[in-house]
Amino acid sequence: MNATSERILLVENDPEIDDLVARQALQPLGYQVQKAADVNSAILEAARFAPDLVIADLNLPGLSGKDLLVALNSQGVQIPVIVIARKGEEQKVIQAFRLGAGDYLLWPVREAEVVAVVERALKQVRERRARQHLDQQLKDTNQELQSRVRELTTIFAVGKAVISITDQRVLFDKVVEGMVYVAEADFGWLLQREDRSRTFLLAAHRNLPPAWAKKMGQPLDDGISSLVALSGETLAINGEPLERFKVASLGKSAVVVPVKIQQEVIGLLVVVRKADRPFDKNMQSLLEAVADYASVSLVNTRLFRAIQETAEAAKSGEQYKREQLQAMRAEIHTVLQPVTYPLELLLTGKMGTLSHGQKQALKTVQDALQRAVTLVTSEQLSRPVGKN
Repeated sequence: MNATSERILLVENDPEIDDLVARQALQPLGYQVQKAADVNSAILEAARFAPDLVIADLNLPGLSGKDLLVALNSQGVQIPVIVIARKGEEQKVIQAFRLGAGDYLLWPVREAEVVAVVERALKQVRERRARQHLDQQLKDTNQELQSRVRELTTIFAVGKAVISITDQRVLFDKVVEGMVYVAEADFGWLLQREDRSRTFLLAAHRNLPPAWAKKMGQPLDDGISSLVALSGETLAINGEPLERFKVASLGKSAVVVPVKIQQEVIGLLVVVRKADRPFDKNMQSLLEAVADYASVSLVNTRLFRAIQETAEAAKSGEQYKREQLQAMRAEIHTVLQPVTYPLELLLTGKMGTLSHGQKQALKTVQDALQRAVTLVTSEQLSRPVGKN
């Protein structure tokens, strides 16, 4: 058998048994053997030495090996126990099994018997630990999968919000909410750059205290965002280095992620944890994905605003042209209308007799004038060019 570092506590006051079990049988195989001569010492050693196995004589001075079993059970100590009894004490062994003993040795024994019983007990210990290890691995894997599912679900929800929500305030709230949830953070906020002053204003937040939350629409000095605004690189900081910044009043771990269009920083995402639990590289990558969505939302907002301004400008220009056309039509109508009455008088002959040729000429002028008046008053003239 290969050498092992497994620990065995031997509770024995008989030097002969002690020598055979410890020195002759177990220590040559590499087992770490700690000795105790009575139950009180054994209880203390069990707490200090943390043995993988206990071998206890049922015939100890004072408290017996059965008392040791009772004491270990009462303290919830889950250590397999092998009891040593003399031949003829089988009844004591049965009682020991009822109290939780796992195996036994009947003295006198040979070294090979000791090794066989110890190996049998430790095999069960190893198998139990292997199961516990596998159970823990399975639990950790399930937690990791649940975490990944939660992160992907949140990222998907943020992406869906970006393409479906047109209200900028609601959209920013969704982005910050998703960011705080993914990061398992206590606080989060979004700073948006104001184009004219190029300062960063608080656009949305999650769980900020009133003294900070009242800064909505105003510059918010957290002490670290300005560094990222200059560098354009994600900054994660925690513990003592964070204490010199204002944001330390909220927590002990923070990360700031830039929101960029190409290489230009147009916003900043900040999340803070109360506990000194740093944001690892994987978490930073997830937050950068959220920042990409925030970037898309900011670009969409700018495009939407530009389209609105263009539409309003076009509408305003068209209205101006229509008003000018209406004014021109009224002016022409004002000029033409007075001319029609004298022509009618001339054609009736009330202002003197006209020759046939004169009447024909005046009739032609009257018809042309009437067509001009009709055209000026027509709705067709007020429609924009190119429209029917």
